[in-house]
Amino acid sequence: MAQAVVLADDVIRAGRQMAVFAINPEKIVAANDDPTLLAAIGAAGLLIPDGIGAVLAARLGGARGVPRVTGADLMPELCSLAAMRGYPIFLFGARPEVTPRACAALREAYPGLRIAGYQNGYLSPSDKENLPNRINESGARLVFVGLGSPQQELWIHENLAKLTTVNICQGVGGTLDVLAGRVKRAPVAWRKSYLEWLYRFLSQPSRLRRFPRLVNFAWRVWKEGVIARPSRSSELS
Repeated sequence: MAQAVVLADDVIRAGRQMAVFAINPEKIVAANDDPTLLAAIGAAGLLIPDGIGAVLAARLGGARGVPRVTGADLMPELCSLAAMRGYPIFLFGARPEVTPRACAALREAYPGLRIAGYQNGYLSPSDKENLPNRINESGARLVFVGLGSPQQELWIHENLAKLTTVNICQGVGGTLDVLAGRVKRAPVAWRKSYLEWLYRFLSQPSRLRRFPRLVNFAWRVWKEGVIARPSRSSELS
């Protein structure tokens, strides 16, 4: 987390641009089936291991000590940085009643935070086309996009170059709903036990439709980690 925040600050100070995407098992499987999403993820400047499945897969692949860095935790850290440095932010996404409540929650949590503007996720075609101009006119340096996946990754990939004032553009999924109090995040004990995914399934049964992708991911990790590794070793010998 600390490295991610320092990197974001360095990017802003240097006047560069960086897309930040959270990676979890479902998104990995989706990207394997969607070349456009895979290209968007491949072009990002920072991928954070959001899902515990992604963390365990990375460790199995030899990346020891990789910690879980969730998008829901990184966004508040970046807002804290923005409040301290005076970087204006812009929120885009969620329902019409949610976005202003998320703004109010952030202002209360981070005094001095400059929210240059916000826009819910329900736009007309003309408003959607004009949104990059609105963001540029706001002077925002950080943009948080909560459209859900893969819409937010594709929107950022398509529009980041148009956002001439923006340095950091992070896909934040349902974090705006959590900030607004519309959705309750897993208790800290569940998060520390790496069981946030289970809490989401129990509290939102509609998420069960995503279960086949989790099984697909587990199979691919097992196949690559358990089956492919010996074959690589034999080739090296």
